[in-house]
Amino acid sequence: MSIKSAIAKPYARYVTEAVMRRAMDPVATQAAVLKELIRFGGDTSFGREHRLHAVEDHAGLVQAVPLREYEGFKPYIDRIKFGEEDVLWPGKPLYLCKTSGTTSGAKYIPITKESLPNHIGSARRALLAYIHHSGKADFVGGKMIFLQGSPVLDHNFPIPSGRLSGIVANHVPRYLLKNRMPSFATNSIADWETKVEAIVTETMSADMRLISGIPAWVQMYFERLLSRTGKADVKSVFPNFSLFVYGGVNYAPYRSRMEKLIGAQVPSVELFPASEGFIAYQDRSGEEGLLLVLDNGIYFGFVPMHGNDRRPRSIAEVELNTQYALVLFTNAGLWGYEIGDTVKFVSLAPPRIVVTGRTKHFTSAFGEHVIAEEVEGALKEAMAMMPCEVAEFTVAPELAPEAGLPYHEWHIEFAAPPADLEGFARRIDEALQQRNVYYRDLITGKVLRPLVIRPLPRGAFANWMKARGMNDAQSKVPRLANDRRYVEGL
Repeated sequence: MSIKSAIAKPYARYVTEAVMRRAMDPVATQAAVLKELIRFGGDTSFGREHRLHAVEDHAGLVQAVPLREYEGFKPYIDRIKFGEEDVLWPGKPLYLCKTSGTTSGAKYIPITKESLPNHIGSARRALLAYIHHSGKADFVGGKMIFLQGSPVLDHNFPIPSGRLSGIVANHVPRYLLKNRMPSFATNSIADWETKVEAIVTETMSADMRLISGIPAWVQMYFERLLSRTGKADVKSVFPNFSLFVYGGVNYAPYRSRMEKLIGAQVPSVELFPASEGFIAYQDRSGEEGLLLVLDNGIYFGFVPMHGNDRRPRSIAEVELNTQYALVLFTNAGLWGYEIGDTVKFVSLAPPRIVVTGRTKHFTSAFGEHVIAEEVEGALKEAMAMMPCEVAEFTVAPELAPEAGLPYHEWHIEFAAPPADLEGFARRIDEALQQRNVYYRDLITGKVLRPLVIRPLPRGAFANWMKARGMNDAQSKVPRLANDRRYVEGL
């Protein structure tokens, strides 16, 4: 065991137990965060406009601050981009995080001196929680790879901008620099195709122990790695590979393909990072849900997805197994920001959530409102019954087929197709009907016919993402749409 590994265990216990004490008192923890946000935000332009200094509690906050999506913040962001101070948060932000919005084009999210520790520290907490509960810290002494965006920042505005993972890469703790891969030069390569080949070259002989990234991009890295080395699986290349860290998407549809590529079942830790803030992380293996980061610069609101009451609930008001849209109030200066993700609570003490989809990513051409949690769950169930490997997929309605009733069209890129494609489609459809009663009623009422799978050749999604300018390690394939804007390009 290395010195780093030995030191990591007692430190992991200290940090994890302190975090859990605050998580077990979520109402008081969030109240303290709100008090701090109001103290800093009250003297900004936004704070004066909304009389934030008069806010004392959750009820006063939601009355003073209307909910906004990015477009509602854009006038404030534009002022910040060109150098104005004290707009949403005191002073100027350190960075503007550039992210591809699904509805707003490019978005620029402030990252302040106060909010940066949320992004960096929450990821560290996730790894420390894994060490504490598993007792395994050997990965700390080996190499770690983080597939991410370029750390090269743009200086087109008075405030530097870049991708979140690229910004964070400029703040890697010194004790990790020797362990971290790839190199800064390789990480700075803009074109993903070129970059992944360079990463393979740089890492194929390393003692890789931790690998992190969005599953679809890690899968591509693994495939290139095996092609270059001629090895049967990733464990043959990296025998000490012992932890996979991922975020951004549900891992279930990728699991069978990833485990085949790896050649083993490697422990994993799920993260819920976003440009707007680090939301939650998996703190215990084998337990459902991600622990909300309640004590590090984010005050949460939860808007019920069903019903007409759009008032954000506080952590004290939420209920189990209810769909909520996430609203953030942060020390980056986001106030009443609708992030676009939907969650449900699977535990209240401590508060743990699962991500169920996106507020604008659903299929509901006939009122069925099918969400990501349902399609991913149906696909996982069908794959368990009829083995196959799915590389990527997305779902869209076909409203005007040349013949017959409308249907949901599943565009699937198989790494290994099922033996019976029509039977596989039936399995998914049956599982989806069990999860969504409205969809089932439309099928039985002959309004829709059962779903149709359109298999795509290997590389189809990667080519499509590249054509859309989303060929980087942070971009994700949208699971659902209520129209055909995504699948037309496919």
